[in-house]
Amino acid sequence: MPITLKDLADICNARIKGGDPSTLIESAADISAAKTAQVTQLTNTRYAQYIKNSSASACFIAEGFVLDTAPESMALLISADPEMSFIKAVELLHPGQIYHPAISPQAILDINVTLGDKLYIGPYAVIGENASIGDNSEILAGAYIGKNARIGKNCRIYPYAVIYDNVVVGDNVIIHSGAVIGADGFGYKFRNHQHVKVPQVGNVVIEDNVEIGANTCVDRGALGSTVIGAGSKIDNLVQIGHNNKIGNHVILCGQVGVSGSCHIEDYAVLAGSVGIADHVTIGQGAVVMARSGVAGNISAGAHVFGSPAKDKRTAYKEQVAISKLPELLKKVKQLEEKIHALEKKAS
Repeated sequence: MPITLKDLADICNARIKGGDPSTLIESAADISAAKTAQVTQLTNTRYAQYIKNSSASACFIAEGFVLDTAPESMALLISADPEMSFIKAVELLHPGQIYHPAISPQAILDINVTLGDKLYIGPYAVIGENASIGDNSEILAGAYIGKNARIGKNCRIYPYAVIYDNVVVGDNVIIHSGAVIGADGFGYKFRNHQHVKVPQVGNVVIEDNVEIGANTCVDRGALGSTVIGAGSKIDNLVQIGHNNKIGNHVILCGQVGVSGSCHIEDYAVLAGSVGIADHVTIGQGAVVMARSGVAGNISAGAHVFGSPAKDKRTAYKEQVAISKLPELLKKVKQLEEKIHALEKKAS
């Protein structure tokens, strides 16, 4: 949706420096690729090299950001928070898909389903017995909502997401395609030379403003609830085991695996491919760096790395030491040869 530079600046809480306020902005782009009629952002001096030869019509920068290399044709949009201003611009220039309220005749609704106002339910979506869907929510084509499940207001469930029986989803939740919410937890007892399944009769509770990525799995509790706290964001291909308690505003990046009965406290961050053993607590605001393995509790605010995970400074020193091992072994071998020669000479 094209918009004048002036209107864009007003909406995004920015002031214009240079350029023509009547210039039409048609889309947003990365700073390394932006062209005429596009707006971009520059929030890190590492990327300033792209500005000099850029043909972008406008660029968001922060108050006090010194930029002497911008072309004369480029308008600078000066903002107290250029990243948030740019997000507003992207949302305005690239509006998301709108689903007008409707229930497809191909949708399957079981008995005693409770539907809110202004819903969209797509073709071949299945809504189970006694389920409820809140106002303004969207259940896209082929999604499955199980018996007694509750979906809050303003949610979007993408195609082929599967939400098992008794799952509770809060308001403003996004669940992407292929996600499975509420499958059985992985619980077995070994008896008589075989693995006996432990019944998994709990559920999953997802609080408000959560986003769950594609092909992510959240297992139901064995007896109680697996809980995803308000505002938490979960990437694609994440596994969350049964009975976990994920706090508020937690970030779980791609390919994270969390074993059962863990507690991930508020604002913690688990980077890509992190593995967490069962019954572990990750403290508030802690950061577990990529590809780390956590076997014990992590204190609040800690930054850890490695497998087993430890304070990142200690882990980095160990990595540096390990990188020097080939050279050290070579020197040891040389010393051994010299000692051997001296001993031979002495004898």
